[in-house]
Amino acid sequence: MKKNLKFAWIASWFALVGQLLYFTGVSFFTGEWRYVMWSFMASMIVGVPSMINTWQLHKKENNKSRTGS
Repeated sequence: MKKNLKFAWIASWFALVGQLLYFTGVSFFTGEWRYVMWSFMASMIVGVPSMINTWQLHKKENNKSRTGS
């Protein structure tokens, strides 16, 4: 059964980039740049493993479709 990984990619990119962009906007609005620092750390902690996991699932699904299993 082929999984639809489109939502996983969207969620992974949002966790990695979208959150950082959102808090950069908050920092511009408030003038408090610690928001960017903390959101960067949170984005890396959540986003990088999420991207790696999604990439591995995508790779696994492509291998299954090529072998016909």
